[in-house]
Amino acid sequence: MKLFLVFGLLALLVTLASAWEKEDHEIFDLVSAVEASEGKGTTFYSWLDVPPTASTAEIARAYRKLSMQLHPDKNPGKKKVHERFARLGVIATILRNPESRKRYDFFYKNGVPKWRGTGYYYSRFRPGLGTVILFLIVLTSGLQYLVQRMNYKRDLARIESVTREARLAAWGAKMAPIEGQRKVKVNLGGPPRIDEDGNYVTGRMIDMVVSGDAVYILDPTGDMHPVDASTAVPAAVSRTWFISLLRSLYRSMIQRSNSTNKDALGVAVGASESEFEEGYDSSATSDGPGSGAATLREGVRQPAAKAGGKRRKAVRKR
Repeated sequence: MKLFLVFGLLALLVTLASAWEKEDHEIFDLVSAVEASEGKGTTFYSWLDVPPTASTAEIARAYRKLSMQLHPDKNPGKKKVHERFARLGVIATILRNPESRKRYDFFYKNGVPKWRGTGYYYSRFRPGLGTVILFLIVLTSGLQYLVQRMNYKRDLARIESVTREARLAAWGAKMAPIEGQRKVKVNLGGPPRIDEDGNYVTGRMIDMVVSGDAVYILDPTGDMHPVDASTAVPAAVSRTWFISLLRSLYRSMIQRSNSTNKDALGVAVGASESEFEEGYDSSATSDGPGSGAATLREGVRQPAAKAGGKRRKAVRKR
């Protein structure tokens, strides 16, 4: 419920902030610039030295007087004199226009808002794509962490309630600890009630064991699982979506690297075995003395050899 209230408040603020128009943003900039240049609390009227009720003619005369003093030709070498002179002209234009003066008078009486809308700050600072992505990552991760903390507190309260009910069933209303183990049934579905059909509903009951100050859940197999504050999962930045994504990608890269190394090792071992087998076969069929290949060639009749210009048969060895 609190989370929905926060989101509703944020949506309302965004709606109000988005109501400012381009002309309002221009006035915001001028107000900030005048206070930075002329002093804190300086307004358009105080800079021109006229009251807020001054007529258009009075504003025009005050503008001419002040513009003569701030003209760059009369202030050579002064820093930012051009910016001040140009700013004065814009302010005079706003105050001499009934519609824009009415808009400024509203902020003059009610004050310039501190939060001026996301569109205003976006148009002033112009963040890049990387900055926007980083902002969204931080924002969504922060909201996820906030939800984790809320869930953790809710789980702690739930565990405290269940353990208290189990001890109450085991020890009685006086909550005096009893030695040994006591098996009890605890209702997780709320108090007994009557449903729409008029049936008596006891809620969801589970078996629990109370042993001293320790409380356990008894499953159908007979195993006991402790129920305490350590059962709840605390909030952690490492469990937000972006950090979890980075860790998952890192594990995938490590597993892929290990798999590649194993494949390369298998190929190297296979190549070594193949070279060993080829070396063994070549040594077994060599042409050295006493080998079967040499004996076979000796038994084959040699072709006729040519000697002294005449062809004669080769003498076969005996």
